[in-house]
Amino acid sequence: MRRQTSTCGVNPAGSSRSLRLDPHSLPVRFDAHDPRADGYTRQIELHRERVVLRRAVRGMQMAINVRVSDFTGVALRGADEAQALVLVHRDPSLSVPLLVGADGDELTQAWAMWSEIFALPQLDEGARKPAARRRRANAIRARRPKFLMRRRTAMTRELPVHREEREIIARN
Repeated sequence: MRRQTSTCGVNPAGSSRSLRLDPHSLPVRFDAHDPRADGYTRQIELHRERVVLRRAVRGMQMAINVRVSDFTGVALRGADEAQALVLVHRDPSLSVPLLVGADGDELTQAWAMWSEIFALPQLDEGARKPAARRRRANAIRARRPKFLMRRRTAMTRELPVHREEREIIARN
């Protein structure tokens, strides 16, 4: 078996336009494009339960360890001719490309396999609408008892005034 490095004839995974990772051969390590990193590349280690992203930004080395359960799903992105399969994270800089530059039938099969292996949903980026904003807990509701929240406010009205009547006062 030949070594797959940049010095021999075989391109490492993720270095060329077409990236093809086998979901059944995990763990795998490959390089991907990162516009913010030094040298515009980052190294990705993909395991069944975690993803490790290594990159250098302005000379500072960093390794980010992310659980696979923290990803939102496996998405199909791109136009008809340049489609890609991506492991999508809420933070776009942590998203990981899985398959780039394949035909439609191969993409669909790989989409189902990656989704099944990671136990994540299949997301269609083209048809996906932005998620509705989560409702936050109301700060006032946390401070006031529920029965006060239900109570209706009384209508302001004038109280009756009794004139020229004797008051009855109970004394001890």
